[in-house]
Amino acid sequence: MIEFQDVSFVHQNGVIALDRVSVKIEAGETVAIVGENGAGKTTLVKHVTGLLKPSTGSVLVDGIDTRASSTAALSRKVGVAFQNPDHQLFSESVEEEMAFALRNFGFTAELVENRVSWGLRLFGLEEYRKSSPLVLSGGEKKRLTLACIMAWDPDVVILDEPTVGQDAIQKEKLTGTIRMLGSTGKTVIVVSHDIEFLWPIQPRVVVMKEGRILGDGPASRLMQERELLSSARVAQPQLVAFYQALDPRPKDPFVDPLEARRWVAGRAEIT
Repeated sequence: MIEFQDVSFVHQNGVIALDRVSVKIEAGETVAIVGENGAGKTTLVKHVTGLLKPSTGSVLVDGIDTRASSTAALSRKVGVAFQNPDHQLFSESVEEEMAFALRNFGFTAELVENRVSWGLRLFGLEEYRKSSPLVLSGGEKKRLTLACIMAWDPDVVILDEPTVGQDAIQKEKLTGTIRMLGSTGKTVIVVSHDIEFLWPIQPRVVVMKEGRILGDGPASRLMQERELLSSARVAQPQLVAFYQALDPRPKDPFVDPLEARRWVAGRAEIT
């Protein structure tokens, strides 16, 4: 479990990035953190990894206070793919990039090779095995950082703006990966502005503004609260807006376009 207990964080220039945040994320949950730029989303997840320490309050990861643990120790449990992959990639080749953390965590040579090959296949990067990460496109670099994390199999996976630079096919694969992680009991935290990407996943949604949490609940409920979303400058999913414009309408919002199409076709047959 990840727990923020009345956490505030103040930058050295005096800017308050987190303001008395209290939230719990249970093991195995998939949580999306949304809000405008500067809302405190990335600052929040950096506290989970121990990269930032609270100015006041406490952050606990499985009962361990992050102020009493090193980032290196937390990284075995928490894997994070940040918004800018250039801040994470440093090895001479793609395969060395993937192998680096595995070796540091004490994996055997055979297991390192197996995990590297598996990750490259999963994220469509096999052709770049011997290439420098610097030659990859922005989207490919994002996939590489995620492959590196998946290879060492942490309990918590944090994805900061994972869809930036990804085409529709890669977004679909990423959706499948997030669902797979959730089905295997991993805790997944996704920071994203891409509401259309998040909606089919149906995560728990935490809405942030100016370092505070404005809303917290299942996507099916929270994404229907127009005033709340508007105050945080978060767009409402198109399927939710369409659902709310219907009269009559089904009990719950449509999760995917095919579901909406089937419902509309059914109503047309009735009339």
